[in-house]
Amino acid sequence: MRYCVFSGSSTGVRAEYAEAARGLGQLFVREGIGLVYGGASVGLMGAISDAVIDAGGEAIGVIPRDLVEKELASTRLRDLRVTSSMHERKAMMAELSDGFIALPGGIGTFEEMFEIWTWAQLGYHAKPIGMLNVAGFYDGLAAFLDRVVDEGFLREKQRGMMLCESEAEKLLEGMKNYVAPRADKWIGLKSAT
Repeated sequence: MRYCVFSGSSTGVRAEYAEAARGLGQLFVREGIGLVYGGASVGLMGAISDAVIDAGGEAIGVIPRDLVEKELASTRLRDLRVTSSMHERKAMMAELSDGFIALPGGIGTFEEMFEIWTWAQLGYHAKPIGMLNVAGFYDGLAAFLDRVVDEGFLREKQRGMMLCESEAEKLLEGMKNYVAPRADKWIGLKSAT
């Protein structure tokens, strides 16, 4: 089993972010979960991949050719896959993975997380997706997503596709027990709930 982790090429301003990335990587190895990630050696990407590699686990990096130097591709990886585009990168990461976790990050992390969630909503995959809510990083986003439901733009069952936990162990447990809802037609429905 492998989980794809979306995360920042920065470590952010809080030490807890890198600590959580390292802790998640170590947990992956203890649980026999391989890592698929963006292939960089810096930021939270580097923190989680180094933790997995240091603990003897599997780490697969996937990075577009034009980002190899910008994101400083990891030289520690035994398996670094270089793609021709971001689209190819995301498709390959999805294909290689049995689930997806977003650590704190910026717009790239959000874009990857929302795209994979959209694919789930459309029924393109039934894999679990979760946010590791380190130091309350995703509190505001989780509240906004609840408002999207309240405003009729997202159905409750689709909102439930995005798991959110502050503890990595709880998140992995939720992902292990995840059952995807059936992808129904929603266009033209009077209510999104």
